[in-house]
Amino acid sequence: MTSETLPPHHTAQLTNRARTFSMLFSSTPRGARLARRLAAHRFDAWGIPYDSDPHDALTLIVGELCANAVRHGHVPGRDFRLRLSRDTTAVRVEVTDTRTERAPSTPAASGAVSEGGRGLLLVTHLATHWSWHPRADGPGKTVWAEYDLPTGS
Repeated sequence: MTSETLPPHHTAQLTNRARTFSMLFSSTPRGARLARRLAAHRFDAWGIPYDSDPHDALTLIVGELCANAVRHGHVPGRDFRLRLSRDTTAVRVEVTDTRTERAPSTPAASGAVSEGGRGLLLVTHLATHWSWHPRADGPGKTVWAEYDLPTGS
């Protein structure tokens, strides 16, 4: 299910009202890929064009948070939720899963070569702020990241 506070065909300059998108995805690699692709499309529709630095950074943030929800937050039979919101100055990405016991920790920069474990390190470097909190309406957690848009975006 999606929600949009402004009509999709709205082309006037942004007001102070936020634009939002929210949808459940299967807690699978395929669900994470679909979430990333739909987020990329939404960013472009919101005036953050493909192949721009903000678009690339935001799409990477979504991809990493969704991949973490699938890898570390998966509970069989439970989906994860992606929620995006944009106002005139920033975009907020929230990914909610249903696993409580695996809270994200601040990543440590490591010189060791490994195949995984760098997702939150990338989010730390790309996002203006990020953190997590327990899910308010049930078991699980929400990991969020905010990205400040360049002036004029």
